[in-house]
Amino acid sequence: MNYFVYIMLCSDGTFYTGLTSDLQRRIMEHEQGVETTAYSYSRRPVKLVWAGEFPSHEEAFSFERQIKGWSHAKKQALINEDWEEIHQIVRRERKGRERGKR
Repeated sequence: MNYFVYIMLCSDGTFYTGLTSDLQRRIMEHEQGVETTAYSYSRRPVKLVWAGEFPSHEEAFSFERQIKGWSHAKKQALINEDWEEIHQIVRRERKGRERGKR
């Protein structure tokens, strides 16, 4: 069984990142508002903007956690498949952390 990490664009411009083994079902659940306590419920309509497939739950879970810690700009670069922009953002983040240590 494969697993998917996905990013939905919410109507308020925020991103929702999730993990599922059935991407089509999960998208439908977000769109229909099946879970009233879900982040995306009050931010519908939502649109799938990125998905990646992983061979194991562990790999998908690890990548989902990583993405959830990313800035909006870094997620947008992933969606655009702009690997150079992701690298530039990482370099800026690293420089900022180094400055903060001084």
